[in-house]
Amino acid sequence: MNPNGDVLVEGVALPSEGTELVGDLYRPASQPAGDASPAVVVVGSWTTVKEQMAGRYAAGLARRGVTALAFDFRGYGGSKGEPQNFESPERKIEDILSAVGYLKSRPDVDSSRIGALGICAGSGYVAVAASRNPEIRSVAMVAPWLHDRTLVQDIYGGPDGIRERMAQGEAARERYESTGEVDYVPAASEADAHAAMYGPFDYYLNADRGAVPQWGNRFAVMSWPQWLTFDPIAVAPRCTAPTFMLHSPDAAVPDGARRFHDALTAPKELRWTTGTQFDFYDQESTVEPALDSVGAHFGRTL
Repeated sequence: MNPNGDVLVEGVALPSEGTELVGDLYRPASQPAGDASPAVVVVGSWTTVKEQMAGRYAAGLARRGVTALAFDFRGYGGSKGEPQNFESPERKIEDILSAVGYLKSRPDVDSSRIGALGICAGSGYVAVAASRNPEIRSVAMVAPWLHDRTLVQDIYGGPDGIRERMAQGEAARERYESTGEVDYVPAASEADAHAAMYGPFDYYLNADRGAVPQWGNRFAVMSWPQWLTFDPIAVAPRCTAPTFMLHSPDAAVPDGARRFHDALTAPKELRWTTGTQFDFYDQESTVEPALDSVGAHFGRTL
């Protein structure tokens, strides 16, 4: 991701509610020593690790002059935390807030110029974090997955599909609380219908794309209740940071982006482009223009 040596990457450790997280801080090599620069927390899609889309976008921002932090959430990748691979929106939101606090503590970061970028489901986590902490001065979302109670039913098979997953999740939670054992299914699979993402999800299943060694391809079944009841669209009126959204009608949940954008009262822009959801994760012809747009937004607002 850095063939020209124009980005410096520093492995970092940061605390979050008593648990150590690991991250990669991407800095422009051209930044003068002693300068305090703006910085952005970069968050990828659900179930993912920093070596996937978060790291790609963080490196791209650094090439455009913005310091960027990609990190592993609790229970993912190299970070500590139990249970592993637990897709808890609340826990992830707290980790984002901790990452902002870590950036504020660094002398090479201007603590008054911190932003956040979410890709796919990370957009919802960033939205809630920004609604809670006005020190997140600017927000960007790429191919945002944003659902509410209505949209989540459309995605997961209507009321029956929701009830089934909720019941599975509650049973798995009870088992974990009584035995300490975690029920897992694949995060993505073409063969296992119980997978969190069932179907030809090439990005996650292709070793040349997102199936990196650091990604465990596991989903804790007890995640379902928290994920299915998560409603980031509801916080839009409380988001005060200037917000830029880039999406495609051919990507995931475009109606969620429209609803969130309509409910925003802060300065906002929703820009439509082309591409499928996974194109925004790693396809250069889609990612590079997205980075140009996001970099320009942070340049204006941080």
